[in-house]
Amino acid sequence: MDIVLICVAFIAGFIAQRCNLPPLVGFLLAGFGLNAFGFESNTAIQHLADLGVTLLLFTIGLKLDIKVLLSKEIWAGATIHNVASTAYFTLALLALQFIGVSAFADMGMTQLVILGFALSFSSTVFAIKALQDKGEMNSVYGTLAIGILVMQDIFAVIFLTVSTGKIPEWYAIFLFALPLARPLLFKLLDKLGHGELLVLGGIFFALVTGAGLFELVGVKADLGALVLGMLLAGHKKASELSKSLFNMKELLLVCFFLNIGLSEQPTVTGLVMAILFMFLLPVKALFYYLIIDRFKFRNRTSLLTSLTLFNYSEFGLIVGGLAYKEGWITGDIMVAIALAVSISFVVSAPINRFSNGIYRRSAQWLKEHSDTKINIRDQFIHLGDSQVMILGMGRIGTGAYDELVRRHGEICVGVEIRDDTAGHHQKYERNTIQGDVTDSDFWERVQNIQQIELVLLAIPNNQGNHYAFEQLKIRGYKGKVAAIAEYPDQVDQFLELGADAAFNIYREAGSGFATHVCDTLKPEFTKNSA
Repeated sequence: MDIVLICVAFIAGFIAQRCNLPPLVGFLLAGFGLNAFGFESNTAIQHLADLGVTLLLFTIGLKLDIKVLLSKEIWAGATIHNVASTAYFTLALLALQFIGVSAFADMGMTQLVILGFALSFSSTVFAIKALQDKGEMNSVYGTLAIGILVMQDIFAVIFLTVSTGKIPEWYAIFLFALPLARPLLFKLLDKLGHGELLVLGGIFFALVTGAGLFELVGVKADLGALVLGMLLAGHKKASELSKSLFNMKELLLVCFFLNIGLSEQPTVTGLVMAILFMFLLPVKALFYYLIIDRFKFRNRTSLLTSLTLFNYSEFGLIVGGLAYKEGWITGDIMVAIALAVSISFVVSAPINRFSNGIYRRSAQWLKEHSDTKINIRDQFIHLGDSQVMILGMGRIGTGAYDELVRRHGEICVGVEIRDDTAGHHQKYERNTIQGDVTDSDFWERVQNIQQIELVLLAIPNNQGNHYAFEQLKIRGYKGKVAAIAEYPDQVDQFLELGADAAFNIYREAGSGFATHVCDTLKPEFTKNSA
């Protein structure tokens, strides 16, 4: 059976990918197809699915800034949306009950509110996957979506605690002392090196120190993994740790999406109700847009955040399972929730893939806020009087910046992805802005790009330089572009794409090193030659 599951999941994921859809859509459909042929979920698949979600939340935490959650657009926006959506779904379900939909006939107000509450959530797993696939985890709208989802996870923990009557142990209060252990965790992470021990250490932090500790004191385990990730987020190895866990997390999440389809046998009644739920979904997305817009974010940010959250949550299955166990809802409604979650994933996947195109087509009908009123996190980026733009302020970018300033004066602007690095350059009076040039959102905010006469692509990885170059071409940039590359074939690729110059960093470094040595030791060479 396990061989069949692997084969069907692989084939379905491959077909979805070839159809320009995320593989997760194929995994979902594979689960339903296998269910139709009599296959069911089992304990092993459920455990692997849970591990995948736990590792996902841990890696989210590694990239999450606690200051983001404390911003009012996150905690207030998530709270307002949760209340508004729960009220909306409850009223819609009451209307369905009133017109005689039999599935809701025997449900009281409390049960309807619980069902509305479950439908008000969006999927953390799906949204993170969609953002990762597009490489927009660090975009303004990406951080907004993640922040809102984290707040929803907190609401989920509170609900599960209250509804199940399971109160955390009294000693759960000591969890608030975890930040005091941060220096110790940092030292331990320093000692793990860069190989397999780092991967095992990440699993230990996520499953034992995080999930295990929280579960021990009666708090939701997944929340523990998220919190541990957030505690480690400021470490210099946080990004490396996240990357080392990436493939394992992706593999385990295959089980999560398979498990959704394998868990419930579709019924005609359940399918009809799921379709009804899907017709209610756009209003939930509209609430996201209106609330985010009220916090003065750009139309693009509001729209793309709403599209990222345009789905139902796997949390609905948890609430549905609890309600079904307590006898509050029928089996058909439980099936309807499972189908609605799955269908929303299938519908949302292509919408998210083409979200930038959707924005460009709808921008003419959306009224933008004035530049002075836009939220500070989403304001347009003005380049001043700069004539040279350096993308990537690492050692190479910094060296180029300093040399150009020495020769031509203050004509440069540097762009650096890391806040702390950008702040370091600003401290030394280098004109540097923080931004992710591999994120299309950054380029949407950049103003007067055509005044730049020369762009230096100095990002440490070749893929990032390629993406930045593509973004420049999309925006019709007419100036000159020079890029760094690690290998001769990469130099040729940039030249073929239209770059004005490309340099092999190792060859140029070797040439510069030899020149410096010869200039410094020339008298000795002359003496020895004589």
